[in-house]
Amino acid sequence: MNASPIVKLQMQSDPMLLSGAREMVSWIARRSGFSDMDCSQIALALDEALCNVFRHGYDRQTDRPIWVSIWSEAGTAGNAESPPRIRIEIEDEARQVDPEKIKSRDLDDVRPGGLGVHIIKQVMDEATYAQRPGQGMKLTMFKQGAGPKSALPGASCRCENDEPCCNDAASEKTKSSKEVA
Repeated sequence: MNASPIVKLQMQSDPMLLSGAREMVSWIARRSGFSDMDCSQIALALDEALCNVFRHGYDRQTDRPIWVSIWSEAGTAGNAESPPRIRIEIEDEARQVDPEKIKSRDLDDVRPGGLGVHIIKQVMDEATYAQRPGQGMKLTMFKQGAGPKSALPGASCRCENDEPCCNDAASEKTKSSKEVA
């Protein structure tokens, strides 16, 4: 992946900002070639991670800093065979905890909440917690898609101007209906 993130966002620990952060990461993932399901899962992982910082790191204080950095490689950029990849880092200035103690609760303990870490680890390929030098924590999440969207059956390929540009099922159907007319 590139050395520099394609997005570096500083936000406050305000839950009102969650929808914008989810939309941003979902849009980046979609443009990189992830499936709709993967885009939803990546957005869910970001949402759960930010909620954990809001609740546990900052004890619901809404004016504390959080940094979200995103690296992404499109599945079709430079190599049509390569799958899309995304890395997300979330950093804060919250109290430090031992990364070994960050665990999901027991799934047999049926009650609301407490599943954020479990969800993150289920939907992302990797999730690593670390203490930042000085203060705060850093979560690094990584996900690799199945392959470029054009390689998926029924998926549509898009060119730079967002118009269909390959022979997917929808394009073939459109061509056939134009030829008949």
